Amino acid sequence: MQKNLPNRLTMLRVILIPVFLLVLFFAPAPMNRYVAVAIFIVASLTDFLDGYLARKWNLVSNFGKFMDPLADKLLVMAALVSMVQLGDLASWVVIIILAREFAITGFRTLAMEANIVMAASWWGKVKTTVQMLMIIVVLLELPFAGVTIVEKLLIGLAVFFTILSGVDYIMKNKQVLKG
Repeated sequence: MQKNLPNRLTMLRVILIPVFLLVLFFAPAPMNRYVAVAIFIVASLTDFLDGYLARKWNLVSNFGKFMDPLADKLLVMAALVSMVQLGDLASWVVIIILAREFAITGFRTLAMEANIVMAASWWGKVKTTVQMLMIIVVLLELPFAGVTIVEKLLIGLAVFFTILSGVDYIMKNKQVLKG
């Protein structure tokens, strides 16, 4: 691993996952949710910052190309599975998101074996952003009128963009399936 700032930010995101989980499940309520969300936000911001810095400073590395999307998936999956455990999210939502992530990871592996580069898509970035916003809003359990509607809307959008981005990846790279 090249020890540059973008790669360190990626590793920080991975390190923050168990911290997020420990706080969420073992700190006293209701502060556990607020502190866990703050940790999740910091970890999420490293996702945007590490890629930006790697491109800006020309520090794109094989480690970063592999570890950055893995760290994102680990962070989001840890939060989503935790939300099922807490009763905040239906398991079918997590199953759809998990299925898409596994399918696209497998698809990317096939592409790599065929020497096909699959660029990150705009829809994938929208998916990740909406998922992260949904996690933040649902975990906070805000006591305002209309929050339930916003939560359901964000959950629906997260599922929609998860499916859309998966279909988009496959359609744009269908030559992988011919190989």
